[in-house]
Amino acid sequence: MKNNFFRVKNSDATQLSRAEYLALDENERKKWQPLNRRYEKLPCVCFVFYGLLAFAVILYVVALLSVPFSDFFNLYISSPIRMFLSYLTVWIPFSITEMIVILLPFLLVVLIVYALHYRCDTWKSVGIFVLELLSIVALLISLFVIGFGIGYRNSTVDKKLNLQREKVSAEELADTADLLVESINREMSEVLYHDGGFSVMPYTYREMNDKLIQAYDKFCENHDFLINFYSRVKPVMLSEAMSYTHITGLYAYYTGEANINVDFPDYTVPFTAAHELAHQRGIAREDEANFIAYLVCIGSDDPYIRYSGYLNMYEYVSSALYSADKAAYSKAAAALNAPVRDEMSAYSAFFEKYRNSTASKVSGTINNTYLQIQGTPGTKSYGLVVDLAVAYHKETPAK
Repeated sequence: MKNNFFRVKNSDATQLSRAEYLALDENERKKWQPLNRRYEKLPCVCFVFYGLLAFAVILYVVALLSVPFSDFFNLYISSPIRMFLSYLTVWIPFSITEMIVILLPFLLVVLIVYALHYRCDTWKSVGIFVLELLSIVALLISLFVIGFGIGYRNSTVDKKLNLQREKVSAEELADTADLLVESINREMSEVLYHDGGFSVMPYTYREMNDKLIQAYDKFCENHDFLINFYSRVKPVMLSEAMSYTHITGLYAYYTGEANINVDFPDYTVPFTAAHELAHQRGIAREDEANFIAYLVCIGSDDPYIRYSGYLNMYEYVSSALYSADKAAYSKAAAALNAPVRDEMSAYSAFFEKYRNSTASKVSGTINNTYLQIQGTPGTKSYGLVVDLAVAYHKETPAK
């Protein structure tokens, strides 16, 4: 389409029609440039995106007011959306999320160049461009709320599992730690360890993924608040760099991917993968995702996955026990078989170089803020899984 108006370069001043422009001599024309009116009107799709945001806000308010509505929506509306997003990327062997993060600086440069070259004809076109960008943000927020965010307003897992979640005593922590130690020592008899002290996962990440999906199938047979489906955890290529952020896994809602940090020791990986798969299936709160991961892992037919579940939960419980009763903590730690104690010592040595990284402080602040916005206690919520574990083992004998 031809431009019908022209303006002086780098100015919003007097504009000429095409006829007036053509009447100028060649030298005068060089002082003028086309004015693209196409970018001075907000596209209709932007109004759709803003309308979708308003709809998402209404849904979220209803979910705040009605837990049954939130449960229904998360199970029957949000779950199919998450399943669909997962199916879109499950066949891709690498993490799309990681690629986006790597390419993000380049994409930002392209956006800036585009804006300066095409969208800065007038202040009005600049304003329209900003509104277009904000409409995309509105779309992303809307999709998040509809597909995942409402899950933060669900009924809690302890209610779904009929557990009595209460404030725990030091004695209850010690009893739970003892049960976990007994289970760890039993499972470690089928676990291989190498000279560095770490245990060795005896199969590939793809095989681990399939074993976890089978474990989720078993869990979902007896618990109708989750819908299981085939998905695939994605090992992050830049896992070592990711370790500096202290992030062991990440569920990326928009790509449907459960990403895992494979730089961390093997025994952490199945539990982390199960945690991210729990998010993918609609368990939004961090303590509850940890607890579902634990139940799925210990219900697995595979001894290494069970070992991963018990040992990771022991770390949470023993940390709480250390604060409550150091003598009981020491007793439980001493009861671990030597290879397990060596594994935990090796983990401490491994983690030392990442412990006080600047990246971890930044990512921790961002994650804490995000979780608080969702109505949880922030990053402290990960450790709240201890209450659930104690409640579970008070009512369920150790396997």
